[in-house]
Amino acid sequence: QVQLVESGGGLVQPGGSLRLSCAASRTIFSNNAMGWYRQAPGKQRELVASITSDGSINYADSVKGRITISRKNAKNTVYLQMSSLKPEETAVYYCNAGSYRDGYWGQGNQVTVNS
Repeated sequence: QVQLVESGGGLVQPGGSLRLSCAASRTIFSNNAMGWYRQAPGKQRELVASITSDGSINYADSVKGRITISRKNAKNTVYLQMSSLKPEETAVYYCNAGSYRDGYWGQGNQVTVNS
């Protein structure tokens, strides 16, 4: 049963912007912190940003000032607004609910930053 459904990936030019969305079931969304991770080819999956149910936010140092995570409780959806994207940020982006080890994962969305 699919619990997290992502959308919004694609191809963007360097310096461009993109917004990812992740819709969750109400139960999962209400009871878990939500996060976005990314995994580039040959690299480990890394945290991009996370947001708790009460709105506390954490960003990876590399994205601070360029990427914003938000959640819309009425839609059970978390967003990742990305701007000033760099080619090295090309990766599969994954939505997560709960913990890295035991949580729920989205299917992953490819984001390619290339001219």
